[in-house]
Amino acid sequence: MATQTATDTSSAKESFAALLEESLGSGDGLEGTVVKGRVVSIEGDFALIDVGLKSEGRVQLKEFATPGQKPEIQPGDTVEVYLERMEDKNGEAMLSREKARREESWVLLEKSFEDNQKVTGVIFGRVKGGFTVDLSGAVAFLPGSQVDIRPVRDIGPLMGTPQPFQILKMDRRRGNIVVSRRAVLEESRAEARSELVASLKEGQVLNGVVKNITDYGAFVDLGGVDGLLHVTDIAWRRINHPSEALQIGQTVKVQVIRFNPDTQRISLGMKQLEADPWEGVDAKYPVSARFSGRVTNITDYGAFVELEPGIEGLVHVSEMSWTKKNVHPGKIVSTSQEVDVVVLDVDPVKRRISLGLKQTLANPWEEFAAKFPPQTEVEGEVKNITEFGVFIGLPGDIDGMVHFSDLDWQRPGEEAVKDYKKGDIVKANVLEVDVEKERISLGIKQLTEDSFAKATSAAPAAGGVRKGSVVTATVTKVEDNGIEVEVNGAIGFIRRADLSRDRSEQRPDRFAIGEKVDAKITNVDAKTRRMTLSIKAREIDEDKQVMAEFGSSDSGASLGDILGPALARGGEAEDKK
Repeated sequence: MATQTATDTSSAKESFAALLEESLGSGDGLEGTVVKGRVVSIEGDFALIDVGLKSEGRVQLKEFATPGQKPEIQPGDTVEVYLERMEDKNGEAMLSREKARREESWVLLEKSFEDNQKVTGVIFGRVKGGFTVDLSGAVAFLPGSQVDIRPVRDIGPLMGTPQPFQILKMDRRRGNIVVSRRAVLEESRAEARSELVASLKEGQVLNGVVKNITDYGAFVDLGGVDGLLHVTDIAWRRINHPSEALQIGQTVKVQVIRFNPDTQRISLGMKQLEADPWEGVDAKYPVSARFSGRVTNITDYGAFVELEPGIEGLVHVSEMSWTKKNVHPGKIVSTSQEVDVVVLDVDPVKRRISLGLKQTLANPWEEFAAKFPPQTEVEGEVKNITEFGVFIGLPGDIDGMVHFSDLDWQRPGEEAVKDYKKGDIVKANVLEVDVEKERISLGIKQLTEDSFAKATSAAPAAGGVRKGSVVTATVTKVEDNGIEVEVNGAIGFIRRADLSRDRSEQRPDRFAIGEKVDAKITNVDAKTRRMTLSIKAREIDEDKQVMAEFGSSDSGASLGDILGPALARGGEAEDKK
């Protein structure tokens, strides 16, 4: 009887346990799996979910929404959650919607990875070396190098936007997924490139986006293929750097200038879509016409002046100033300065216009020639002394040159130039003005009379000197090889051998400066402006004259025999007078 009672009690307990288990449910084997549950209520930031266990579980609302989005969940909705534990310390079931989504995603992602298919994800965070991507619950790593084909400075526009990715690597045991957005872009780019290249032809007009700017141009994305827009093809006007006209991300309309199907290099142009300002340029800018322009660039050889947008002319350094020679153009004009210029030459074929700046001003050489004709006396400051002449500053900020040969009538230029130094104020005579060559010849010696020319041009009766004449000269210098003499302002020289017929008297030191001597002029050189005289020749001529007058060379008489009676007769004649 007691045994029967114990058996009935045990059966009752087992039935009660079965009923309780049936009522509350059993979680054996459910931990670590995805189960379905019903949203009972929403309390604050949590959703209370019943999964058929002894107690409900709480899941944060943010786990029901994709990053950056608001959760869309209401009481009564059926959801799938991941059962981590039957009970936590509060006796509630530990549930996770995020892990449930992750489990679901891993199955789909593994299949996509095996089939090499693209997956959709959202970039929602930044980590060291890259970014985090939500792949429908599974978190993947996006390396920075795999974000785009080119480096991206601002990834903000890509955050929170669903877009395709390519899975590069998966490791479920470690929970690692590496994805690439660049691979997807390269694939789509290659497809678009193939389609575009197949239909591309020169002269075609396309829309593109400026992707990169360099010193020599800009790269424009035409939709899967890039073309180079060179700086010279951006606009007809001068552009020093592409950034002056373009910005990264700017949409531009371009024309295909050249296309090489082999290398697939594309040259683009923007200015070709506008009218060429050089058409009819020779009619718009005739030679000798005067225009105003703006200085756009200055170089060592000149300055570029913009006459209108797209049309520039060069003012060569030689055409910038009448007087400022060998001066850098930057010291005459400045960038952006408005200037008046004169058209010198137009070459429409080479697209060149030569301009002149100095032609807008009066020619100082023409003004000088009009004001100071030849033989006019001028005064100026010695600006420079060179190996061939002296430069004198003249009115109009120009220079004239006195050649060494025009410094002094008597002295050589190398000696006469010692009388001058920079800064001296001197007078000179205008000899010649060459306006075309911009040269003015001056002379200082021309301010005084040419004594040599006067002496050689005058008649002997008026004191003129002629070859063969016997003149009275004044000793001006005594040298070892002879003496220098002056005759009526003309300089002459008597060599040592011509000082006397008697060899013993051929000594220069027997003459003194200022002493008067009679000599015969043996040569007059107008080119060197020198005369040669001879005392010896005069003595010989006198002997010949006496011999001719008073005796014969055949009589055998000596000169003394003849001169004695001749002198005696001369004395008697004097007494008779």
